[in-house]
Amino acid sequence: MLAPAAHSAPTTFVAKAKAKITPSPSPVWPPKGFIKSKDGNTYAKIPTAKELVGLASNDKVLTRALAKKIDDVPVCEKFSCGAVQVASTTGCTWWVVTSTVKGVVSAEDKTQKTFGTVRTTYGETGAKKYATILIISQEPIELEHSISNIKASCRKDVPQEKVPGTTYTVNP
Repeated sequence: MLAPAAHSAPTTFVAKAKAKITPSPSPVWPPKGFIKSKDGNTYAKIPTAKELVGLASNDKVLTRALAKKIDDVPVCEKFSCGAVQVASTTGCTWWVVTSTVKGVVSAEDKTQKTFGTVRTTYGETGAKKYATILIISQEPIELEHSISNIKASCRKDVPQEKVPGTTYTVNP
């Protein structure tokens, strides 16, 4: 028979794990999946809705824009919205994004019509830095109008207008 150990302290093991911090990989340049401009300096891509949600999780500006409410309703649940990702080899002082809003006239009249244009301005981006620009129309989302014909322009001059800003012009 074994005799009990005299007042032995319980044995405890302390694991000392070292956290390895691995930096995020640098974005690939030129960006994959983006369309290159004619001058070869700027790139653009239209993100899917799923990609937009993922982008918002890492972008406070985009998250705030998507969370903005009009009449207590998130802006893109009230109005038809779109988005474009942009990047530039040399950086931009500001961006101008133009697009058109198209869709059916009404639930009864399925005739396609261009309702208006959206002009969105966005602030400075550095060289080889990505930005996601939200495009917000003033057209109610119920008719599922789409934002199309999106064009992004990298500007190097000093803006003479509000940046960031959005202007929606209704077609006559």
